[in-house]
Amino acid sequence: MSLHKRFADIVGAANVLTAPADTKPYYTDWRRQYSAPAECVVRPASTPEVSQVVALCAAEGIAVVPQGGNTGLVGGSVPTGTRREIVLSLGRMNRIRALDALNDTVTVEAGCVLAAVQSAADEAGRLFPLSLAAEGSCQIGGNLSTNAGGVNVLRYGNAREQVLGLEVVLPDGRVWDGLRGLRKDNTGYDLKQLFLGAEGTLGVITAAVLRLYPKPAASATAWIAVQSPRDAVELLAALRERLGERISAFELISRACLEAVLRHVKDLKDPLPAPHPWYVLAQLADSGGAAELEERAAEALAGREAVLAQSGEQARNLWRIRESIPEAQFTNVKHDISLPVSRIPDFVERAGRELRALFPDAQIYCFGHVGDGNLHYNVGPERLLEKRAAVSRVVYDAVASLRGSISAEHGLGQLKREEIRAHKPPLELELMRKVKAALDPHGVMNPGKVL
Repeated sequence: MSLHKRFADIVGAANVLTAPADTKPYYTDWRRQYSAPAECVVRPASTPEVSQVVALCAAEGIAVVPQGGNTGLVGGSVPTGTRREIVLSLGRMNRIRALDALNDTVTVEAGCVLAAVQSAADEAGRLFPLSLAAEGSCQIGGNLSTNAGGVNVLRYGNAREQVLGLEVVLPDGRVWDGLRGLRKDNTGYDLKQLFLGAEGTLGVITAAVLRLYPKPAASATAWIAVQSPRDAVELLAALRERLGERISAFELISRACLEAVLRHVKDLKDPLPAPHPWYVLAQLADSGGAAELEERAAEALAGREAVLAQSGEQARNLWRIRESIPEAQFTNVKHDISLPVSRIPDFVERAGRELRALFPDAQIYCFGHVGDGNLHYNVGPERLLEKRAAVSRVVYDAVASLRGSISAEHGLGQLKREEIRAHKPPLELELMRKVKAALDPHGVMNPGKVL
């Protein structure tokens, strides 16, 4: 019996894709930087089906590439083309299994689109705080496998902090049921942490128990002009002193990013009458009244050039600016880095100076979650893609000198797999390889990624 027929017996013939027109979206990453063929795309609809597919692949020595919404930026969710592989697409596993409002948890399958999880929480009067520009298409399994960050990390933490329990199909097809909605469980190793951020290299996340939070009664959105990244970092410290945990997002945006968005999205307008070199987009939330929160925000921002959104539509348009930045400067050399918040100004000054010394026409698009030290530092024009290694060397050397990380929230995938060797101590890499060998001794889970 052919391999495709055996897969079809598990998931149904309609869910084994082999035609080039059908498989192309699964074999190519979102930025179209990586593309390679595989045996086929298999689309299971349940955890037992995932288990059977993975067990069959293990028996046949076929690698498994787990894939969610395929919105990643580092080539982590597509085949490498270096061996026999299948793409295991989890999009059909999109059920919300349970929502426990009293326990503030929701149990969801890996193929649930992030926006659907947010909506389910909202309908129950709760908040699921993970929020990304791709939330309309990215899937929870991918979010957890890459330990996604997003705009609310400052207050709520990364994807890792939103997880209480996991269900995982292991590389041999066995299913680990760790779907526990417990906030305290001191009974040994916290195994779920192995799979969060592992990019599918240790197993396939099929479901998760996620934390929910009380839905804020009031919110306020502010667009604030700042003169420099140092001014932004100092503003963050001042606002945290005055507003505390009410600050849920604090995004840094350069003038170059704003201008790119205004060219790309014609119906958006510059929020302020005069241009400024940098901006901060801040989101505040509280359990009290809207008027009280807006008054607090206005007092905290007194004396600054700023706009405090006066309607839901105005707030949404301010966030549309931020969310449109990735597509507005799509083709350039991208970096996703993290630094101690206090060192962000030093990095921006050093990297910019050294890049322009090497590439006088360098166009730098700097934006990101400055509240948690995560910058997206992208360098154009497009011709510099041919000199990606030299551009990234400048950026990564500056990051290393400030004891930062070359990957804050996008993962390593194929893009940074080799680069990480220069940044992690040999012992740390050795321990990672030992974990990989213990859980996936035959190397069938998402090979060619991370390690």
